[in-house]
Amino acid sequence: MKKFCIFLLTLISLTSNITVFTQTLSLGADRIDILLPAIKDKKIALIVNQTSVLSNGTHLLDTLLSHKVRIIKIFAPEHGFRGNADAGEKIVDGKDARTGTPVISLYGKNYKPTADQLKDTDILIFDIQDVGARFYTYISTMHYVMEACAENGKECIILDRPNPNDYIDGPVLDPKYKSFVGMHPIPVLHGLTVGELARMINGEGWLKGGIKSDLKVITMTGWKHGTSYILPVKPSPNLPNPWAIGLYPSLCFFEATNVSVGRGTDFPFQVVGAPDPKYGKFSFTPRPNDGNKSPLNANKACYGLDLRNYGYHRGLELKFLIDFYKKSGQGAVFFTNPKFMDLLAGTNVLRSQIIKGMPAEDIYETWQKDLARYRTMREKYLLYADE
Repeated sequence: MKKFCIFLLTLISLTSNITVFTQTLSLGADRIDILLPAIKDKKIALIVNQTSVLSNGTHLLDTLLSHKVRIIKIFAPEHGFRGNADAGEKIVDGKDARTGTPVISLYGKNYKPTADQLKDTDILIFDIQDVGARFYTYISTMHYVMEACAENGKECIILDRPNPNDYIDGPVLDPKYKSFVGMHPIPVLHGLTVGELARMINGEGWLKGGIKSDLKVITMTGWKHGTSYILPVKPSPNLPNPWAIGLYPSLCFFEATNVSVGRGTDFPFQVVGAPDPKYGKFSFTPRPNDGNKSPLNANKACYGLDLRNYGYHRGLELKFLIDFYKKSGQGAVFFTNPKFMDLLAGTNVLRSQIIKGMPAEDIYETWQKDLARYRTMREKYLLYADE
């Protein structure tokens, strides 16, 4: 009973100041009555993973096969079709053990479906749960799927899902820092669903050469921007719950340092620490586990912060990164991988600001003009009202 009360109180803190979704929500994948006529007698490729489930818990692949849809192949993103591979781990091709459907990795030899891989398909369906952060690579996979469709004359259908980090915050990406962890000139927290982002990618001409994808978005019903959504399936191995998902955009910058974010523990992206007691009284020890074969600081006691009871923050929280930077006493070398830090931030300015000792409030202020321009652009592509 005590554990339940703690969970309930924490869930209340997570959803305070935002509207909680009701059971009237229908995901894009739930709207089979709209999807089936659009794909009748077509050869289909799915871009899916473990999150591609309907509200009744059935996987999209199984649902479509039960309706006799011709599923030719599956394309799998980072973490694989079952979603259990390490971050950055190379994924190999294979077959789905249950259905025998061929599975082709889009996180191995190629990030984009090739012409040869698409020649026996008519339509590609993307249905993957995003977490609303620019550096979460599922949206980069979506970009390349749209581009491949445009190049090869295939239709692209996006089945829309809620954004669990539905805020607008952070630096807007400078195109000079474009990479697979940041492909578009949008903020770290972009405040869009995948369907809306796909419309923006098309509308702003961000596909190679400004080409346009033949795009169809099957929208949700019963959801608005600002509505909270608790994911029924963890989107990747190290985002196991709402706390990790909420903290992920703020803590991901530590991945460019020697500070652990709890990979290799039971609470990844809910703690931060390094092997030095100066960082805090709380301690944890990362160890290899499923989804973390070689975690940072493996088998070393790390000291820092336990954020599992930290109040939910609407947007990016820089104070953790700045605090650890100051406590390190290392100066610029605190960022052990400065190039990766700049790719995550989408600019080298944030790293420079932290090194110069700029307060978080002043850093936030430097984002505002770009964010105002972005909000204006975003309005053109919204499919759901703002609360």
